[in-house]
Amino acid sequence: MKFTKGIRQKAPWELKDSDVTPEEVFNDRRRIIKAMGLGALGASIPGSVQAGIFDLFGDKKTQSQFITSPLTYTSNLNFTGNGATTPFDKITTHNNFYEFGTSKQDPSNNAQGFSVDPWTLVIEGEVERPLTLDLDDLNQLIALEERTYRLRCVEAWSMVVPWVGFPLASLLKKAGVKSHATHVAFETLFDPEQMPGQKSRLMGGGIHYPYVEGLTINEAMNDLSFLAVGLYGKTLPPQNGAPIRLVVPWKYGFKSIKSIVRIRVMDKQPPTSWNQLASHEYGFYANVNPNVDHPRWSQATERRIGEGGLFSAKRINTQMFNGYGEQVANLYQGLDLKSNF
Repeated sequence: MKFTKGIRQKAPWELKDSDVTPEEVFNDRRRIIKAMGLGALGASIPGSVQAGIFDLFGDKKTQSQFITSPLTYTSNLNFTGNGATTPFDKITTHNNFYEFGTSKQDPSNNAQGFSVDPWTLVIEGEVERPLTLDLDDLNQLIALEERTYRLRCVEAWSMVVPWVGFPLASLLKKAGVKSHATHVAFETLFDPEQMPGQKSRLMGGGIHYPYVEGLTINEAMNDLSFLAVGLYGKTLPPQNGAPIRLVVPWKYGFKSIKSIVRIRVMDKQPPTSWNQLASHEYGFYANVNPNVDHPRWSQATERRIGEGGLFSAKRINTQMFNGYGEQVANLYQGLDLKSNF
């Protein structure tokens, strides 16, 4: 494992050591939410989301036995918290991944037999050179790097996560995006036998599967847009989106689609899963915006899981674009940010 080292001035979007979620609590969101006494809030949240947020009771089950492997990467000093990272085994038991079920523990419990080998990622559509990549290609086609990003969930909690992967733009450039392309669409694996949440809309939170997401071409080509193949130095476990997922840190977490099998460059805006399910609540852009509330709860503040101890996650003010405005605000000039939830 290689690391790039150096001395430099921190950029404004970078993280302080204290911003990195402590290792004891990174993946203990359920007990934190219980301790915060948020039961009354449940009445304001749709049933499909409540199942994930407020499944607060019961003992943890056996952690997934999915085998991960070490990755070789460099540390990108432009995106680093310069602090300790959370041990890998702390992040694998509380996840939002409805393909494996809607409670926080369902992904780790139901993904133990998930197979990612063989895996195929197709890049197609308005490109000069369509690509079909396997697992080896994903880890070797583009040099891997580690970036530590803030993660802001629409459920009003936040974390800080170190990912390993490569810029989405690097992959799109290899495919050769055509000049008239306007958007990029993403699609998750559809395999109900491996992903029980896909067997019915009831089991999968009401979503029409396969899960789909999208970005504008300018968002996709922005340097922050990242395709992660690992976290904490190892390949992704299935509950975190193995073998490859999108990470767009200035947007709410549901935009960061997991277990991607298809990337399609398009000349029109693609459909997205949560927007299809509830268009009045989830827009296409879904930029983190403290000035625009979810129709049924505030987005002005968030619980930074990890600050102040396990049962006292600190409430902090949410930043516009999750603190990445310097890098992305120019993408939305002329757009009414009050209507882009």
